[in-house]
Amino acid sequence: MTSKNLKKVFVKTFGCQMNVYDSEKMIDLIKPLGYTLTDDIEQADLAILNTCHIREKAEQKVYSDLGRIRPVKERRLANDQQMIIAVAGCVAQAEGEEIVRQAPYVDVVVGPQAYHNLPKMIALAERKRDGEKGPGRGIINTDFPVESKFDSLPEQTESQAAAFLSVQEGCDKFCAFCVVPYTRGAEYSRPVTDVIADAKRLVSLGTLEINLLGQNVNAYHGAAPSGKGTWTLGELIRELAEIDGLRRIRYTTSHPRDMEDTLIQAHGDVDKLMPYLHLPVQSGSDNILKAMNRKHGRDMYFEIIEKLRVVRPDIAMSSDFIVGFPGESERDFQDTLDLVRRVNYAQAYSFKYSPRPGTPGALMDLQVPEKLKTERIIALQELLNEQQLQANRALTGQTLPVLLERKGKVPGQLVGRSPYMQSVHVIAPDRLIGKVLDIDIIEAHSNSLGGVLKQFDVEHAA
Repeated sequence: MTSKNLKKVFVKTFGCQMNVYDSEKMIDLIKPLGYTLTDDIEQADLAILNTCHIREKAEQKVYSDLGRIRPVKERRLANDQQMIIAVAGCVAQAEGEEIVRQAPYVDVVVGPQAYHNLPKMIALAERKRDGEKGPGRGIINTDFPVESKFDSLPEQTESQAAAFLSVQEGCDKFCAFCVVPYTRGAEYSRPVTDVIADAKRLVSLGTLEINLLGQNVNAYHGAAPSGKGTWTLGELIRELAEIDGLRRIRYTTSHPRDMEDTLIQAHGDVDKLMPYLHLPVQSGSDNILKAMNRKHGRDMYFEIIEKLRVVRPDIAMSSDFIVGFPGESERDFQDTLDLVRRVNYAQAYSFKYSPRPGTPGALMDLQVPEKLKTERIIALQELLNEQQLQANRALTGQTLPVLLERKGKVPGQLVGRSPYMQSVHVIAPDRLIGKVLDIDIIEAHSNSLGGVLKQFDVEHAA
């Protein structure tokens, strides 16, 4: 197919890093159908909304976006131009036929466990365009197939300095606030040999950093290469570290219940494993953690942090917090602030609780008033932002190895990641993208660092 005849796909991704990974794979899947990526919705022959069901008012945001896309589709159809609208991800899984009922101009609805079927669904929608009346095709697939979707995904062929590698999906935890077990299904771990093969392929394409991805990534229990038994995430990381050319390993997102000792020890033994860990705690109150069905307490969380800092004293901690879960008292909230002060986070994400339909939390009594949730989230975020700024300032005057990943917003600027996950801005030529270089940190901002090249020798760049 010539470039003149290439079709355009517009993709908007909501939510977690797993969705970012899924969007990349969906784009790869539909390339054989003649689609190339565009950021202009007006030029799109296909628009995909890859949705997230975790955040507040997720469904409303999706329907709002669909409402803005609808007139674009109508204009294109009036000019005899194709436009297929697809809704993917967790809202698609949760809402299913309701999306087509409320937005009948939607052509395709595909859940996260079925998106490997997207090419067939898009091809069917294209064929039906002239053969059926009506603004949308209403093709739906929200099944949980027996076979692994990973077996049907295309291999990555483009070079990336840092890349996600999905190793685990789904969740068996059933936290009272979360829809993931219902939208992503039960925990599934990919076989070790498949993960290693994908990692080696990424490195052969020029990838220096791999971020192992999963809803509960440290619950990884992939089939061992021998075919007998399973490997833990700690064992997998040690094997990945043996790959020549791989410089950095990360993983996200973890659960405290699965933070076993072999994984903790890997943080002390494996130099390629970066000194950063995102370990969501959600609340600092044992009462609220029990109500959330987290199956861990604050003391267990403190023990994990202590063990990590024994084996890797400079490890940077990150977490998630939910404020205003049903029944949260002032004492419960103060327990959360106390936990934050004791752990001292380099980064963190915090949200006001919002009921997710179909979860136990939505049915609980003692819902916290919105005004009180707002007051508490402001107080928590002020403390977290102060800690993050202090963590960034502590790095000024140091020299850090930074993986330069992309161009910045300022001409001549590149953006990379420190070992501790901060964005680092530096003035450097584009040809240094994909290199790990020593950067002198000279500035600390609330969300990033600024630096200068330690040595400007392209020929000897690491």
